[in-house]
Amino acid sequence: MDRKLVVIPTYNEKENITAICRAVLSLPEIYEILVIDDASPDGTADLVRAMQTEYEDRLHLLCRPGKQGLGTAYLSAFRWALERGYDYVFEMDADFSHDPADLVRLYTKCAEEGADYAVGSRYCKGVNVVNWPMKRVLMSWGASKYVRFVLGIPVHDCTAGFVCYKASVLRGMDLDAIQMKGYGFQIEMKYTAWKLGFVPAEVSVIFRDRTQGKSKMSSSIFGEAFWGVLKLRLRKIK
Repeated sequence: MDRKLVVIPTYNEKENITAICRAVLSLPEIYEILVIDDASPDGTADLVRAMQTEYEDRLHLLCRPGKQGLGTAYLSAFRWALERGYDYVFEMDADFSHDPADLVRLYTKCAEEGADYAVGSRYCKGVNVVNWPMKRVLMSWGASKYVRFVLGIPVHDCTAGFVCYKASVLRGMDLDAIQMKGYGFQIEMKYTAWKLGFVPAEVSVIFRDRTQGKSKMSSSIFGEAFWGVLKLRLRKIK
């Protein structure tokens, strides 16, 4: 049986963390969770610890001493997963913008349909975003078009944070060479994997804006992604 790990980075997600963990752990197939928490002052990690008594073999927690960025959180989690022999590693947000039921579709795309990594895509079949202000929808959709134009990658939603990677993809990449820390990290991971010859696929999903907690998006994060894409185009991937 494949070992599947869902990585959920958190910073001040006390309103969501218990519910999202229960939703993933109650799926018919067996998924494990690694919550990687950046010293949330709201007690997010304490809520996870309380749940571990109920799900001790399937719910894991990795605490870091401070807020260090989305990209470094995922890289730490990827290394953690590879050291422990997981076969598939998923990226997922804590705030229910990603439907836990779609984890099964991402896994199927890789395990049965031949993809090396599968992206839960908002834009491969129109625009599937609910409850976002139009300005943010246009910014996100435009960013995806910009990435495809500059990098040529055959993925419609390179900034998506809902992804399934085969462990072989993560092992085949130089994780130490990944540079971007914010949402540009998502672009860099997908582009690097593609340039190394791994096969991407997209699964159309509906993205719903969070109803609890606060978004971590900022203009500096967007700026890092914009300029980072240009640098990626010039970088030699190996």
